[in-house]
Amino acid sequence: MTAATADRNTVRREGQVLEVPMKAAAKIYAGTMVVVDAATNLAIPAKTGLGLKSVGVSQCQCDNSTGLDGEARVRVFRGPEVLYRMSNSAAGDLIVLGDIGADCYLVDDQTVAKTNGSNARSVAGKVRDVDSVGVWVEF
Repeated sequence: MTAATADRNTVRREGQVLEVPMKAAAKIYAGTMVVVDAATNLAIPAKTGLGLKSVGVSQCQCDNSTGLDGEARVRVFRGPEVLYRMSNSAAGDLIVLGDIGADCYLVDDQTVAKTNGSNARSVAGKVRDVDSVGVWVEF
């Protein structure tokens, strides 16, 4: 492509909303964390595992249980200054106020942990706050 020689209409969109193609046989529930599997580049529910890229929180239920890879797209919200409260892990993986600013790790589609579980978990996002109900995460 060459440099522009005239005005152009550049389309824009808000970076907090993504629509990510889903993996076949996947079902993602509203309000849960969504990851992209690096092996397929398709969205699946968050889970413990390596090679997962956290993309945000699903804003709707999306069911591709009977569809093919990429047949459905899940709407995901993320971004700076947008925080989502997720469930906190337990025992040695409990996230506390001292962890604010640190990475947190995926346990399942609604739970985050303090550690990477001996290199078994992918990063969910950044801990921004902790309260008695859960962990506020920035994706």
